[in-house]
Parts: sequence; structure tokens; C-alpha cells
Amino acid sequence: MSNRALLEVIALDVEDAIAAQAGGADRLELVTDMAADGLTPPRETFAAIRAAVDIPLRVMLRLSDGFAAGDVSGLVRAARELRAEGAREFVLGFLNPDGTPDLAAVEALVAELDGCRWTFHRAIDRAADRDGLRKALADLPGLDTYLTAGSAAGVDEGVPVLVAEAARSGEPGYGARILVGGGLTLSHLPVLRGAGIDAFHIGGAARPDGWGRPVSAAAVAEWRAALA
Repeated sequence: MSNRALLEVIALDVEDAIAAQAGGADRLELVTDMAADGLTPPRETFAAIRAAVDIPLRVMLRLSDGFAAGDVSGLVRAARELRAEGAREFVLGFLNPDGTPDLAAVEALVAELDGCRWTFHRAIDRAADRDGLRKALADLPGLDTYLTAGSAAGVDEGVPVLVAEAARSGEPGYGARILVGGGLTLSHLPVLRGAGIDAFHIGGAARPDGWGRPVSAAAVAEWRAALA
């Protein structure tokens, strides 16, 4: 049986997407405006990327920096437009000011997604109670992944949490796959893989020359080889 892990790469445009697929990415997370840590891309960008590559695309649903939902009706409208363009997988996640999950916003979007698969992103790393958040979201349709560093400070500090959560796989609230991202480096892989984690997310690591330059197919290929 293969132990190949999933490799997801952030793509901002068609050039990124083509390079990421060429390097061996299994899936792309589509965003715009990394200065705000990734917002919803225009539907035209999604359509162009969908026409250029044939790997799965997860599209960010987030209209402003931070983890507050803000304009929920705008988020629902964006989801509807992206679905009309052919999007079938999404990324979202919102918190209330007290660090609890914003269930009203999440449920409004999930209703619009109508069974599409989705990732709850790194808002979990800012939650007041990670376990409580997982259990509150556990029964929402389509949720199959948590993108997490284990800590708001990044993977360096979050490894113990990630390993502990991986050990709880299958418990209530722990059925979704752990997708590790947020300061992830190749040096983190042995302990995370040893814990049974099998999905990894890179953004800056796919761009050795910085966010001002496109994804490097060679950098993605290095990660793909490490995860083979």
C-alpha cells in the first residue's frame, strides 16, 4: 500500500497553478491577496485556473483579513457565483470575538455549498477551545479537513498539538483529515508523518524567491519527493 501523502499548494493565478501541478501538487488552494492572508479570488480567476489544470481546486471563502465573517450575504453570494462557475471544493472558517466558532456564518455558507467538500482553515488555531470547536462543527455536511499549524504561532510550536490530535482520529470531532500548514518546513515532516498525518499545505515554501514571484515547480517537486 502506498504511503503517499496529499500535497496542497496555494495558487494565486494560472502561472502558479500550472507550476504547482507540474511539480506534483495533488490539490490547489485558490486565493487572492496574500497581504491579507488569502481572500476569495475572482470567479474569472477560478475559471481560468480550472481550464488550465486538472487537479482538484479548493477555493477560499473569505472577504477580509482576520477571522470574523463580516458580510455573510457577500460570502454566500461569492460561493453561489463560484459554484455556478464549476467550483466544487471550498475553504472557510469564522470565529466570534470570544474565539468560539461563528456557527451562524459557517452554517449559512454550508447551506449554500449544498454538500460540497470543504476545509475549515486556520481559524482553528485562534479558537478559544480547539476541542470544543471541532465538536461544534462535527456534524456539518461536507467538512472533511482542518487546515492547522497546531498553534497560532505556526508549526514549530504546534507540533505537540498536531500529534495529539492525530492520535484522536475517529473520536467525535476528530473525523476530519488534518492538513498541516503555517510555517511548515521539510524538517517537520518526519515527526508529523510518524504520527500518521498524511496531508500538507504549502504557500511560501513553494516560492523560494518570495510571494512576489510565482510558484516554483522545482520547489513543489522537492516536497512531492519528500512525501512520496
